[in-house]
Amino acid sequence: MRDKVSLVIFDCDGVLVETEQQANQLLTRLLNEEGLDIDYATCRQEFVGTTLEFVQRRAEALLGRALGSDWVNHVRAETEKVFQAGVDAVPFVREQVELLNEQGMALCVASSGRISKMKLTLGKSGLLPLLKDVLFSAEMVGKGKPAPDLFLFAAEEMGVIPHQCVVIEDSVPGVQAGVAAGMKVFGYTGDPHTDSDALKKAGATLFDDMRSLPALLELV
Repeated sequence: MRDKVSLVIFDCDGVLVETEQQANQLLTRLLNEEGLDIDYATCRQEFVGTTLEFVQRRAEALLGRALGSDWVNHVRAETEKVFQAGVDAVPFVREQVELLNEQGMALCVASSGRISKMKLTLGKSGLLPLLKDVLFSAEMVGKGKPAPDLFLFAAEEMGVIPHQCVVIEDSVPGVQAGVAAGMKVFGYTGDPHTDSDALKKAGATLFDDMRSLPALLELV
């Protein structure tokens, strides 16, 4: 028997904001320019939910050479240019965040991305005013997803025990992190490129419409 849900922890990219396609198209191109033979689908499968530092280490291992000390910063700068042009919120997520706020549910965001990136994408999508004071990044902890550190840190900062938390994720590393933290995990599959089978195998309960979220939380 689980404790009553007291905190909902949202991933950011692909769960709150529709950034995965833009970011991974760019990342695929930048990796191709470095000589790595990788396509968009593989890039998403390998790197969604991870940090750019992880991407660099993996790419360097595959290439057999270093990408340079400024590569991550270069990718971040190019990504910021893309997001400055505009970012959409995931369909119906704003209404659900507002509803959960009205119901008194504690909410926060825990992402592999930096705080500055979250503020940019959430700001462009109009979600930042709803979540601006509850942002947690992998840069705040020793290990990012799939380690549970980030979710455990967010729960501690919010004053909630892990078994009272629900995580909303769209990546395998994120689902693995939530499960390892002892939290219930819902895997959002609204993006057609999401590997639903992999999310389910990692331990997530799947859903494809944010309007289903309140009912799902009632079942926990």
